Amino acid sequence: MNVLVVGQGGREHALCWKLRQSPLCKRLFCAPGNPGTAMVADNVDIGVEDIAGLVRFAIQEKIDLTVVGPEGPLCAGIVDEFQKHKLLCFGPNKAAAEIEGSKVFARELCRRHRIPGPSFWVYDELMIARSFLANRPDGPLVVKASGLAAGKGVTVCKNNEEAQVAITECLEKRRFGEAGGTVVFEEFLEGHEISLITLTDGRTIVPFEPARDHKAVFDGDKGPNTGGMGVITPVPILPRLAVQIESQIICPTVHAMNRENRRYHGFLYAGLMMTPQGPRVLEYNCRLGDPETQPLMMRLQSDLLPLLLAATEGKLETMEAPVWDKRVAVCVVVASGGYPGEFKKGAPIFGLDRIVMGPDLQVFHAGTAKRLGGDLVTDGGRVLGVTALGDDAEAARARAYAAIKQIEFIGMHYRTDIGAKA
Repeated sequence: MNVLVVGQGGREHALCWKLRQSPLCKRLFCAPGNPGTAMVADNVDIGVEDIAGLVRFAIQEKIDLTVVGPEGPLCAGIVDEFQKHKLLCFGPNKAAAEIEGSKVFARELCRRHRIPGPSFWVYDELMIARSFLANRPDGPLVVKASGLAAGKGVTVCKNNEEAQVAITECLEKRRFGEAGGTVVFEEFLEGHEISLITLTDGRTIVPFEPARDHKAVFDGDKGPNTGGMGVITPVPILPRLAVQIESQIICPTVHAMNRENRRYHGFLYAGLMMTPQGPRVLEYNCRLGDPETQPLMMRLQSDLLPLLLAATEGKLETMEAPVWDKRVAVCVVVASGGYPGEFKKGAPIFGLDRIVMGPDLQVFHAGTAKRLGGDLVTDGGRVLGVTALGDDAEAARARAYAAIKQIEFIGMHYRTDIGAKA
């Protein structure tokens, strides 16, 4: 099969790394890719937003399956365009991808179909939103930009004063552009978070192993939220809670999308808060998480390509359940100085040649680029995802952090407590 992966981050590097191992994969392309994907695939200079260009390339190169990594092109309707040309494209269509593209839609979907989540309130006018805050008891609250904000549109506020600042950023200063033109206030939930990614064709559901993302930028879950600073998988879940998650959240969500004529094909990511009252939906994503993909691909022992093809063709029920490495995987994100705020690009990266990579250790490229002379430099906020397997969390953490000590670039920072609670 000729396979095209769309995207240029750490998630796409991990996908290419895994798909390259499939005996079914004849040729592998990544558009636009990065220096990491170039080691396992042929990079193609077509941006993720150039859907027409991607369609032309798929026709020209006789691509058998296109796998879309990021949410942007999915929400823009890339799957619909590929289908118009009778091309197989893995991921939800535009209508189904709205589950991530609009937090208002996702919250109202949960309310309509009684899927457990926090109480919420929606506003698109600054003065009315300020009035809501002025008339509620002071206390913690979550403020979200309704649209796509690259994982940075969520602010966990300790009090109403912080919430006032957050809505000013969205509705007045337009920090997130159109994505922040509507804000969602959500009840603050206490508990611990897990990420559960499932593969579905709208009829059959294949759960992947649970993972725990670390969103805050600093150790101890302090500082602003990011796109994710690291992940550990698996996360122990009591059998009773696993049944609750499946019966109260995952299955009802897939069925709800079917009932609303938005049949879902692809990865459905549920960010969950495990509260004393049971699991609650914090958010949905219409694709694999980043950096969750990196450790999940390290632990997945089954061939990924047939699973993606079966989900795209609506034949997932014919597949055997995936097999997972029973060991623990930890991914630690190495970021640019200033991230998730403003940061500089172009810092030379040293030390990767000192790291011996293999089945138990990989460094996935996210925000990197090559200079004309061939030097590797930083090109994004989250630069690398150092991912390691170990017999337990301590062993996986030790292997990942030992590798990170070999890496150097100006301003680099990372959390030192990824997976420590395990």
